[in-house]
Amino acid sequence: MHQQSNRQLQERLTSLPIAEVIAMATRYFTRRSGVYTTFIEKQGPSHLVLRGQGGEELVIAARLTDAGTAVTGSTYMFDQQVARFLDSLPPAIPVLAAADAVADAAADAAMLPAGVA
Repeated sequence: MHQQSNRQLQERLTSLPIAEVIAMATRYFTRRSGVYTTFIEKQGPSHLVLRGQGGEELVIAARLTDAGTAVTGSTYMFDQQVARFLDSLPPAIPVLAAADAVADAAADAAMLPAGVA
């Protein structure tokens, strides 16, 4: 099995909105210098396509899911940079943790005396 194939497509869940993810990716990948310099080739509201050394393509895309914003990075040569970018994103709040927080807040509110908000 070729070990590089596991790193060509990477994905993370984040709490950020799609527009912010794309803006962060633009800043992150276009401000590098040297052999990892990339230039925007195409950009849309939920994706970013960049070109780097030797015509290498790097794609970042984001989509909403029930668990948060799923961010996908696809490349061959820039796999370490994609992994670092994805690791820089704040994680999504686990669905169970969010439900527990809502339940705790409701329980706290139920314990307040009448007329206290």
